[in-house]
Amino acid sequence: SKRDIKMRKLDSTKVRPLKSEQLLRIEDHDFALRPGFGGSPIPVGIDVQVESIDSISEVDMDFTMTLYLRHYWKDERLSFHSNKNKSMTFDGRLIKKIWVPDVFFVHSKRSFIHDTTVENVMLRVYPDGNVLFSLRITVSAMCFMDFSRFPLDTQNCSLELESYAYNEDDLMLYWKHGNKSLSTDEHISLSQFFIEEFSASSGLAFYSSTGWYNRLFINFALRRHIFFFVLQSYFPAMLMVMLSWVSFWIDRRAVPARVSLGITTVLTMSTIMTGVSASMPQVSYIKAVDVYLWISFLFVFLSVIEYAAVNYLTTIEERKQLKKRGKASGMYSMDSVQAMAFDGCFHDTDVDMDLTGFSDRCEENETRAGAAGGSPVDTPRLKRKRSLKGNVGRIILQNNHVIDMYSRIIFPSVYIVFNFFYWGLYM
Repeated sequence: SKRDIKMRKLDSTKVRPLKSEQLLRIEDHDFALRPGFGGSPIPVGIDVQVESIDSISEVDMDFTMTLYLRHYWKDERLSFHSNKNKSMTFDGRLIKKIWVPDVFFVHSKRSFIHDTTVENVMLRVYPDGNVLFSLRITVSAMCFMDFSRFPLDTQNCSLELESYAYNEDDLMLYWKHGNKSLSTDEHISLSQFFIEEFSASSGLAFYSSTGWYNRLFINFALRRHIFFFVLQSYFPAMLMVMLSWVSFWIDRRAVPARVSLGITTVLTMSTIMTGVSASMPQVSYIKAVDVYLWISFLFVFLSVIEYAAVNYLTTIEERKQLKKRGKASGMYSMDSVQAMAFDGCFHDTDVDMDLTGFSDRCEENETRAGAAGGSPVDTPRLKRKRSLKGNVGRIILQNNHVIDMYSRIIFPSVYIVFNFFYWGLYM
């Protein structure tokens, strides 16, 4: 009756299939099952076009990549009659009603399908049942990096694709066009890396619970640009080491100038090392940049120790000279710094000190020491040995300024040799 026909039109629970669904006969098949269920594995071809590598993170040991992922397979249930043999193209609304491969990214941390302005999904069906399924995806995945040669390193990363549910008995995943299945945008570039190569490979992955799975690999090698780290770390370290050598040309009696210069260079090197470590993961092995910075820090530290030795020997030499003059005159006029070195007290002005008692006490202590530990008769060999030691010590004391002169040659020479060895080993 007319009333029944009208009620059927008003029934919202019954929705007529779309024209495309009628043409593909979607309602006639169970697409929860893969094509050819129960038979041989269905081959699914893959090709990838890399749009960009967005970032490489050393701290998180991962990379972010945007790519076009395309799947190719044949599902005879989707075949249709076409007089002109033309394919039909659909958007993402049809994907939920048919079977599609369940490819996922192994070791991925985050991934999403772009959805601006609509979901970036395309489905193209041919009359014979061949299907092209394309997605635009951004994925962040792990990259196991080795920083032993950082920042002179080359990192090899890979993005791995695999079916989640179907093992090799149900689905055969392969590169559609062999080595040409992987293509890249010509304008891909990174701020800190140079992309050396892109390559595609395949293999098998075994899981003890579910068996063997086909796995595809997108491999790429990244060589780090060194110029940034030369400006940021190496060049400042070189300058600090060379600045510490300025101390060798400053008079050894200028204590405040040489000490302040040494402390400043040491603290600056510590700051450079801390800055480099803060931007890197806390690995348990030594990196190439650590070797360079620690050796540079050692050179700066040794320049401070060098002045400590020079200052100590200078003080001993001046004491001996004052001791000799004190024996002759009994009194000696000295400045406040020298006086404080002798009696440990601060003096505002120059003072006259009586060094006779000091020299007598020294001689008395030497006599007692000789009587207590020395042998009654010294052999000629022992005398020559003592004489040699005394001459060497006397030469060092009287010519302690020569230490600075030798340091001006030794420190730069050794540092240049170290740089040649370092860059030759790691480059």
